[in-house]
Amino acid sequence: MTAVTPAPPSTAVRPAPAGAVPPGRPPGRSRLRALAGFAFGAAVLFAVAPLVLSDFRLALLSKYLCVAMVAVGIGIAWGRGGMLTLGQGVFFGLGGYAMAMHLKLADAGPGGMPDFMQLYGQLDELPLWWRPFASPWFALPATVLLPMAVAFGLGSLVFRRRVRGAYFAILSQALAAAMVILLIGQQGTTGGTNGLTDIKGFFGYDLDDPVNQRMVYFIIAGTLLALLVLARQLIHSRYGELLVAVRDGEERVRFLGYDPASVKLVAYVVAAGMAGLAGALFVPAVGIISPALIGIVPSIEFVIGVAVGGRATLLGPVLGAVAVAWARTALSERFPGTWTYLQGLLFVVVVAFLPGGLASLWALARRRDVGEPRPRRGWLSLGRRQTGRTEVPAA
Repeated sequence: MTAVTPAPPSTAVRPAPAGAVPPGRPPGRSRLRALAGFAFGAAVLFAVAPLVLSDFRLALLSKYLCVAMVAVGIGIAWGRGGMLTLGQGVFFGLGGYAMAMHLKLADAGPGGMPDFMQLYGQLDELPLWWRPFASPWFALPATVLLPMAVAFGLGSLVFRRRVRGAYFAILSQALAAAMVILLIGQQGTTGGTNGLTDIKGFFGYDLDDPVNQRMVYFIIAGTLLALLVLARQLIHSRYGELLVAVRDGEERVRFLGYDPASVKLVAYVVAAGMAGLAGALFVPAVGIISPALIGIVPSIEFVIGVAVGGRATLLGPVLGAVAVAWARTALSERFPGTWTYLQGLLFVVVVAFLPGGLASLWALARRRDVGEPRPRRGWLSLGRRQTGRTEVPAA
């Protein structure tokens, strides 16, 4: 009787998930490149920019970096999870209004009411739901936890019912429209169309002082770098691989015993927390938060910046968000009547001729140097399936 030799385990190599180290690049080298990039970014933000930019331009850069924080979250939810979030303005606004409410109460002093409530004359005392925001121990966590709580509630309902694709994008956009209508309709308690304006102090510091404005800039820059580190750790973890697997084959992941709804919910909640933190820091940088800054149009502009930069990369959303925000300011200064058309043209050109976004320029240049053929779907592609097949972590 002939003994049967067991078949050797399959040695088929499955492509690495998006965000993993490309083939042929040692993990140590990838970490070294990430550390070098982080050090370069810190040097530019903390040393070069304050030296070469005026106080006005540095304040504008603070605004751009806040938009970049939102873009980091969108890069996780959309670039890795495939969730086109067109309502990030909601979470940006929740964080911004929570911070602005605390700062307005701080400016009014103990027992005082914000100036706009006295101006409109609709209230005799501070509303109950405003009072907890007088404490920084409540207001500061609320800038992040409140958007995350709203995202958790909405995501739990949406993802459990397997709403995705264009339906999810439309639903998130409708949420932004509803948020704007609610804020405008409550003029006596939210400031209505004007929003919360004329914010002068930031935890005891006068925001009219250029020195304090620089301090706010450094806080924003440091927070952005911290979010990038957090995003990189998340992307290169087991969860990051599973998130890409859900994006590329949700039914296959469900068959393997995972819950795709929970996986997508985590990414959506994290992106909401980043947007809320960005909104909270946007308030001292600009001194205002209003419905015009959190509606449908700003939410779409967040996504445009991520698409221009390259949603499948870590730094692409940041670069794209800053580039689009800077282009908007520069074009509006030189062409006040036509800058919106030029901004749209910029988006169309990048998407049409550089589908991987600005972040793919380096990869394309390297391929040309070594003479490699350009693949249809590479590491930085904007296509839905960026890796062909996705390795699902073992249960």
